[in-house]
Amino acid sequence: MAKIDILKNLDKYLDELETFPKTFEKGEVIKGKVMRVREGEVLVNVGGRAEGVISGRELSLDGKREKLNPGEELLVYVINPENDKGQLELSIRKTGEARKWQKLDKVYEEGEALEVDVIEANNGGVIVSISDIDDNFRGFIPSSQLDNSRIYPLSAYDDKKDASRELQKKLSGLINETIKAKVIEINKKKNRVILSEKLVTAELDLDKREETLKSCKVGDILKGEVTGIAPFGLFVNAQGLEGLVHLSEISWDKVERPADFYKVGDKVKVKIIGIEDDGRRIAYSIKQLQQDPWDKIIKKYKIGQVVKGEIQKIVEYGAFVRIEDEVNGLIHISELSDGLVTDPSKFVEVGKVYDLEIISISKSERHLGLSLKKVISKPKEKAKRKEESAEELRSLEDASL
Repeated sequence: MAKIDILKNLDKYLDELETFPKTFEKGEVIKGKVMRVREGEVLVNVGGRAEGVISGRELSLDGKREKLNPGEELLVYVINPENDKGQLELSIRKTGEARKWQKLDKVYEEGEALEVDVIEANNGGVIVSISDIDDNFRGFIPSSQLDNSRIYPLSAYDDKKDASRELQKKLSGLINETIKAKVIEINKKKNRVILSEKLVTAELDLDKREETLKSCKVGDILKGEVTGIAPFGLFVNAQGLEGLVHLSEISWDKVERPADFYKVGDKVKVKIIGIEDDGRRIAYSIKQLQQDPWDKIIKKYKIGQVVKGEIQKIVEYGAFVRIEDEVNGLIHISELSDGLVTDPSKFVEVGKVYDLEIISISKSERHLGLSLKKVISKPKEKAKRKEESAEELRSLEDASL
């Protein structure tokens, strides 16, 4: 009978165990709820045997008296597990750092925008003071998370050196500016807070972004618009989802300046080739939606075929050749002559056209392997074979006599 009663009341016993008064040790940081606010002291329920009390200077944080309301949750530091009155003595003053992180966690969870002040700039972005949390609390906004209009021109930078110089100038120009941003990453162990201005400026697109993110996957094709141009590629907003088309994914042709291909505002179709960090980093491709010209090239040219090629550049290991607009080739130093070659410029000239034999076709490296020596040696081989045939004929004639 007793056993049955115990089983019937098991849930009740477990509930009572969970609500059993807790004990605390000096130095612990614990959660509590404000019960009453009185002149000079605040009573807090922390689930202990007795109510906790915060009084006097322990109610201040960084020298300022905290405004607390009944029902509000907060972090408190245990000064004394039990004083002469049987109360748990608590402190807000000594929980400064933990409370700041708690506030930041709440801001992050609720997706709230913060006003931050730019105090420093480097090549990667800007360091900010998160004054909404604390004047001494720091965060970082990577340049990729700043609004494109702040850091990229409408066309493009002239070259990578110019881009780096101008980007640093633009980032330095943001010092002392106030920016609205949202927290996108918190790492307490590394004391790191990453924020994004783009999430605020694109707030109107957030619903669209989330909808697109839920329904799309790698390989899907989206319609978008070029929103920024950088030396390393294009920024494209496709149905609320902003991503990067790296310069290697803009065209099958060699791309050195993305601005030679597109400008801000151009409408484009993109293929999703990568989704990382829960959609915070999207990689797009434009060229994968275009026909690869090398598909035609492979059909047009054959190994052993002789073609005409113009020398474009001479390097220590050979020479680069242009066969036609979209076709390049390489004559390796070993294919310039049958003899020893130490200086390719003694065998070929930039701007001059030569007959060359195709010895390899590489779609992955996107060039033809070419040989000059095979073309030069063919007439010699032919003459040699002719002479050998004539010699053999003479020998036969002599034998018959």
